[in-house]
Amino acid sequence: MIPDNSRYVVIGAGIHGLSTAYHLAQRLTALGIGSGRDIVILEKSGLCAGATGIACGVIRNNYYQPAMRELMAHSVKVWESDPETYSYHPVGYMQISCESMREDVASIYLQQQAIGYDSVFIEGAEASERYMKGLFSDWRAQGITSVLHEKPGGYANNSRAMYGLAGKVEALGVRIITGIEVTAVVCDASGAVSAVETDRGKIQCGYLVVAAGPWVPQIWHMLDLPSHIAIRNPDTGTLSQDVPMWVYWSLQEGTLGVDPKLQVTNDGAMPPVIHVDTDAPLYSDEDGGLISDDLWGIYYKPDFHFGGVQGGAAPFIVDKPADAVAVDPYGPASPEFVVGPEFAELWVSALAHCQARFSGTGPLFKKEPSGGIGAFTPDSFPVFDEMLENCFVIADSNHGYKMIGVGDLVAEKICGGSPALLEPFRFSRYEQGALHPVSNSPFPWS
Repeated sequence: MIPDNSRYVVIGAGIHGLSTAYHLAQRLTALGIGSGRDIVILEKSGLCAGATGIACGVIRNNYYQPAMRELMAHSVKVWESDPETYSYHPVGYMQISCESMREDVASIYLQQQAIGYDSVFIEGAEASERYMKGLFSDWRAQGITSVLHEKPGGYANNSRAMYGLAGKVEALGVRIITGIEVTAVVCDASGAVSAVETDRGKIQCGYLVVAAGPWVPQIWHMLDLPSHIAIRNPDTGTLSQDVPMWVYWSLQEGTLGVDPKLQVTNDGAMPPVIHVDTDAPLYSDEDGGLISDDLWGIYYKPDFHFGGVQGGAAPFIVDKPADAVAVDPYGPASPEFVVGPEFAELWVSALAHCQARFSGTGPLFKKEPSGGIGAFTPDSFPVFDEMLENCFVIADSNHGYKMIGVGDLVAEKICGGSPALLEPFRFSRYEQGALHPVSNSPFPWS
């Protein structure tokens, strides 16, 4: 049975929807003002059916932006609070970079120290190579002049983590309804949300949380929010008008079908997640041809859940209309999200560039869905904001999976708090020119 009404309606049973419902149920109970029975989650498909289900699962704090770094430190604590249920592997994370990024990475390290985030920073080509060979005897990446080794963080098995979180949610009385699609949002005369229309009937609601991942633009349109916005240049103060609110990127990820134990450290331990950015020429491990002589980057980790070594490379913009709110990012109108041979050759060649053990493994690349399509904001950073008086929108700009702690902060906001960690991600930052600083990384989310 579909309820006629619910005090709180959450759209999406991915990382943000589940986390918000879980923490909201906890807060309502602790404050004596409700319980999990006041919350319903609406999911158009099933658990792990969207972006969360094929996420790489990396948990890191490698951000050049102070606001992102503080938010991630909060999220890491949530992952650490129940590692078994969240299938969390605290192996750490390494940012290994070339000279053009050394200053940025040094800044990240200093600010990590300022907030008490445990990390080690190595500078200089010789020192960096020595440090990496201390972990992997076959390390051979070129052009590396710094290594930032974050001791917290690591990765989580995506579907196991979500089923674990869903179990915690349902134990608090929250109802998760799958196979139900929101088709419209109904507002009253004051502009507040009064109900959601679904393909299985109308549900009256007192508060709406939008946590729809790459489908956020569709709900954004239902809320009659702008498809194009103005952005103020923080240096000149000038406004750029008519900037598309949403840009779709194709996320390039995949799995090399080798024994995950191929990628262990010199002492046989499971290694940190490895992220390499370098401007050294990248040559094909297949035929020796030049793939790139520009700045390129990859990340990778051994993962028994994926059955191999899993990771990715920098995404690229998908040629979609900027206001294509009706496009289902994972539907028939979307580009196929099984990554192609170009990515496979680049990524495996990059693995072989970094470590000799991966040379000749190209034929083992798995041809299966991975990565997907992401809905990015104009500055590629999240919008976490109450867009109507009783509607909070979680638009993660594809930073999502690692940010399990956002749900805790959203729950605090719904219950009357003012979490400072969310303030830098308000929608008003665009017109105010309060934008996040931009790094030299080839990735739009760093």
